[in-house]
Amino acid sequence: MSFEVDQVLRPELGRDERLLWSAMPASGIRFRPSDALAVPFSVMWGGFAMFWEYSVVTKGAPLLFSLWGIPFVLIGLHLIVGRFFLDSYLRARTFYGLTDQRVIIVSGLFNREVKSLALTGLSDVSLSERPDGSGTITMGPPNPFQLMWLGPSWPGASKRLTPALEFIDDARKVYGLIRDAQRDASTRRAT
Repeated sequence: MSFEVDQVLRPELGRDERLLWSAMPASGIRFRPSDALAVPFSVMWGGFAMFWEYSVVTKGAPLLFSLWGIPFVLIGLHLIVGRFFLDSYLRARTFYGLTDQRVIIVSGLFNREVKSLALTGLSDVSLSERPDGSGTITMGPPNPFQLMWLGPSWPGASKRLTPALEFIDDARKVYGLIRDAQRDASTRRAT
């Protein structure tokens, strides 16, 4: 996996830039803290939408009512289960890199998206660590959309969310690498 990550990140590096760390987020279905609100809401939404659609179809309501409920059922199915699979799919195509100058996040569902965060410009770097040492490093103040239940599996949401290295192993070690690289970058800039 490390070879694949390096191959994806290598074209993004400048001539004098050194790659200090690279990884991919953990794969599979993962829960976020926001799911504490999202899961009950999704079950209520999906349950009501399915009940509505079932009632309309079995009672012989006009075709328009039957068609009207379909998008709500589809949204409910995405909220209940689809978003977890889409999130897993997106993470399988996400690559993280830390260089001596910046943090690089390469991702994208249909197009290649590259986020580049200069180390000297990162003022708010925070670590959220799990007991097994894995965790998430967030770079910047949290966006209100992140505090709600909207996650990266919503179309276009990744552009509005605070950049983060999510579900990485040895999160504290990577956090320390970022802080050290920031200090070194500031020292180079001052001289």
